[in-house]
Amino acid sequence: MTNLEKNRIAKDVVVKEIREKLDRAKSVVLVDARGLTVEEDTILRSGIRKTGGIDYKVYKNSMMARAIEGTDFAGLDEYLAGPTAVAFSYDDATAAASAISKHLKAMPNLEFKASSIDGQAYDATATKAIADIPSREVLISRLLGSFKSPLSSFARVINAIAEEKGGAAPAESA
Repeated sequence: MTNLEKNRIAKDVVVKEIREKLDRAKSVVLVDARGLTVEEDTILRSGIRKTGGIDYKVYKNSMMARAIEGTDFAGLDEYLAGPTAVAFSYDDATAAASAISKHLKAMPNLEFKASSIDGQAYDATATKAIADIPSREVLISRLLGSFKSPLSSFARVINAIAEEKGGAAPAESA
């Protein structure tokens, strides 16, 4: 086997690895981490790891381009220039952008390039906005909280009316 064939096989392995991550990902975020110190990069990777459900890795742009070709993430192709780190988010579509966003102020050399969610590519500005969207769990708990508040108020009013009329007050259920 020649070196050229070995090289081609090695590249195919990397492309396959990226494809497998893309198949599981709900979103992909591209960042330019050029100029980060080793310490900053270690802090960033550690913070992303703690978030969970996110893979963060640096791939060659040519490997990423081959892997995203024909997928929902193909719109990211135009952003694959210069050094690129990739964050794959598996559980929550906004998790990767949010995790990276937490480090932007402390690391001025870290910049969003783009992101892709549900087949739609977003530029750096839109990716910053996506990073500010609360997680799905937070949004659901807020929604449930907004449902509970009117029900609790209604129960208190019914209870007050019952007490006013001198009847036995029903037990408060909420």
